[in-house]
This record gives sequence, structure tokens and C-alpha cells, in this order.
Amino acid sequence: MSVAQIIREIESVDPHLDTSVVDRAYAFAERAHQGQKRSSGEPYITHPTATALTLAKMRVDLNTIAAGLLHDVPDDTPYSLKDIETEFGPDIANLVRGVGKLGKLKFRGVERYVENLRKMFIAMARDMRVVLIKFADRLHNLKTLDALPEEKRERVARETLEIYAPIAHRLQMGDLHAKLEDISFQYLYPTEYQWLQNLVSHRRTEKERYLEKVQKRVERELTRNQIPYLSVHGRAKHLYSLYRKLLSRDRDITKIYDLVALRIIVKNVQDCYACLGLLHNLYRPLKGRIKDYIAQQKPNGYQSLHTTVFCDDGEIVELQIRTEAMHQEAEFGITAHWNYEERGTMPTDKRLRWVRDLLKFQRAIPDNRQFLDTLRLDIFQNRIFVFTPKGDVIELPEESTPIDFAYHIHTEIGNKCNWAKVNDEIAPLETKLHSGDVIEIFMDRNRKGPSVDWLKFVKTTTAKQKIKAHTKQRLFERLKNLVTRPTVAA
Repeated sequence: MSVAQIIREIESVDPHLDTSVVDRAYAFAERAHQGQKRSSGEPYITHPTATALTLAKMRVDLNTIAAGLLHDVPDDTPYSLKDIETEFGPDIANLVRGVGKLGKLKFRGVERYVENLRKMFIAMARDMRVVLIKFADRLHNLKTLDALPEEKRERVARETLEIYAPIAHRLQMGDLHAKLEDISFQYLYPTEYQWLQNLVSHRRTEKERYLEKVQKRVERELTRNQIPYLSVHGRAKHLYSLYRKLLSRDRDITKIYDLVALRIIVKNVQDCYACLGLLHNLYRPLKGRIKDYIAQQKPNGYQSLHTTVFCDDGEIVELQIRTEAMHQEAEFGITAHWNYEERGTMPTDKRLRWVRDLLKFQRAIPDNRQFLDTLRLDIFQNRIFVFTPKGDVIELPEESTPIDFAYHIHTEIGNKCNWAKVNDEIAPLETKLHSGDVIEIFMDRNRKGPSVDWLKFVKTTTAKQKIKAHTKQRLFERLKNLVTRPTVAA
């Protein structure tokens, strides 16, 4: 692995870029780490080079790639941040400084664990590029875990599975998310990993052979019907995702329809729907398994058409149809729209509202254990996607209720919520919502505020905070009235 690979990756996207800053950063890092070895015995320079190559594949800006090459220099070599700033300027130096400030996320008690999590989220809000460098750094560290003692391997894998992977998922970075999860799974649950490998190896091989036949037929039909396509290829479900799905289906792999899926990349949205119609003429779709994430995209930006069909011989196959832009979004998330010349500072995209919410939570929830509970419920828990009557998509934690939905829309709607409809039917306020539900909230303008009993079933931190704040305010006003009430003479 060398700087030439990084440059080739950059030039494959834009051959006209001036990559001299990357060349200089590599030379500086190579000189700084001269003579140093990793635990694996490899020259140390292989690690920052691998980190920078991952960043180049994310298509981040050149300064971020350079910072990836330099990220360990201040901590592990005689060179300082001042030296980096003198040589490369303040932007690259600030990125390296930001990575250093994150420190190592270690499970050494809840207090230290949560404080370091807070650091990561603050870094995300200030400059997303710092966290991307940390992701790339962690990915290469995972690939070389064999060189570490067993206890440290388990700690790094657990950190990744419980912290890094969920954040990558929320940032819609599908490719990175899958890699972080699968490598961590291998080290954290080796027995389960091996069981799954044995379970899927033969079945996946058979499925892939069958999928090749389906692929050829789909390509022929697309060509015959003059629907231009960029690629038709198989996509194997990544192992940790498959493992979690199996746990929810009694470990019965025959209930998994997307072990291997066929992904079709076309030129535009019109062709996506034309392709879907063609496929449904070829193969009978399974009822309830058609999902249109183009018309109603997920809040994190994911767009695609999904359908599951009966193919030849009764085999069930999942098909995914999307444009190249949608595919890039699904694989690279927030970096999909950057180019090598742009700065990757915090986007204003509404899909990253949760990052800004975290900053509010940090100020509002000083207690570390409570903050950790907030992360687990509001950030790291599985998400559902529900709709307003007008078709707007709202993202909530799993098991959220109409009250959580109401407070997500507006505080006053939550406070005055009286009853709700879910899918056009009156539903109790404690009803657990599911993806695809349409929720309508009905208010009582004369209602004085939320019921304290709602705290028994609401899920989101926002709802809990608003209910508690209103209850506290009402109590304060009652006490104030008691104190200021005029006394009656005897």
C-alpha cells in the first residue's frame, strides 16, 4: 500500500485535481513514523496510508485525506501540531487536533465512557470530517485486531459495534456501517459468527448461482424493452445484519428472503418505475413486500424501490431498483454529495437534525447515566418511519407512541394532544407505532397541559422533557398562587 493507490483513487473521480498536498502529507508522515512498527510488525506508515485510502474512497476533500495521513503524528512522533500547521496550514492542523481530542473511547466506567461519547458528538457538530477520519482509522485498526491481546480485541470490537457502527448507520454510510459491524461481530461473538458462516455458506452459494440466471433474464428483458441500465448485480446481506434478523425469526434461515438480493441501477427515476413494472410482469410479487422509498424516502435520505418476487421454480428473490445517485447516497451517506474540493463541515441538511438535537441534550442532561439512556433510546435504538396526513416522513425510535409523534411535530401539539388516529382509526395514546403508520393528532385547545401519566409510556427524550417541564411549571404556579393568595381577616 502506497500513496500511489490513494492518488489513483482520487484521480478515478477527478483526474484534474492537484493532489500535491496528499503527496506532501504522505512524505511528512513517512518521515515522522520512520522506524516505527505496529503490533502486527508492519511499518507504522501502513496504518495512516490505509486510513487515507478509506477516506479517498469516501470522496472527502483533499485536506481530510491529508489529515488522515497525519492523524497520529502529534501523539506518536517527535513532530508537533505546530509543525503540521506550519507545513500544511490551519485547516489540516485543526482536523488532526480534532482527532486527537476525541481520544480513545474505552469502557472504563460509565463516566469516562459517556464523556468521550460527548466529545465525539461535539466533534461531529463542529466538523464532521473529524469523525470521518476516526471512522477510517477505526476500520483499519479492526482489520489488524489479530495482532492484539484477546482482551483488547474484545474491547475494540465492542466499542465499534456499540458506538461507531450505530453512528455510521445514522449517517447513512451503508458500506462503512456493514464493514464495521461484520469485523466486530467476528471478534466479539466468534462462536455465533462461525455458526452463521456455516449456516449460510452452502445456501448462499446456491442462491448466488440461481441469482445469476435471474440476472441474465432481467438484463435481457431490460434491453428488449429499451430500459437503459448501468448495472445489474447481486448483493449479499452482510453477516451481522443477517444475524440480528435471524434472532427475530427463531434462527430459521428459510424465513430470510434477502440473503442475496439483485440490485438494478438505472439512469433516472422514470426508469426505476418502468423497471419495477417490467419485473412485476415477469415475476409475481409477494403481497405487502413492495416498498417505495423514492416517493417516500427515509429521513436519512435513503431512496430505492424494493420488491420481493416469486421467480422461476418458486424461488423468492428480493429486487432493489435505484439510480446511481441513490446508490451513492446509500453507500456513502453524507459524503455522497461532496467532492474532493469541498470542505466537509457540518451540513445543514435536515436529515442531520439528530446531531444538533444531541447538542441540546448535552446541555439539558448533565447526568452521564441519563445521557447514555437518551442515546440508547433516541439515537442508537432501531428507528421507525411514520407519516403525517400530508405525507411528511417522521423518524422516531422503535416503540414510540402518538404522544412522541405529537411532541416531535411541535411542543404545543404535544401539550394539547387529546386523542389520535393511526391509519384512520382511533387509537389509544399509548399505542406503539410501526413503520408506515399514518398518524393524525387531535388537540383540545382548552387542555391545560400534558398528563403526568404519559411518562409511563412515552419513549423519546423530547417528549419526556416537555412533559416534565410543563408539570414542573404548573406545580410552581400553584405554589406561587398559594403563597400570594390574600388572607381573609377573622
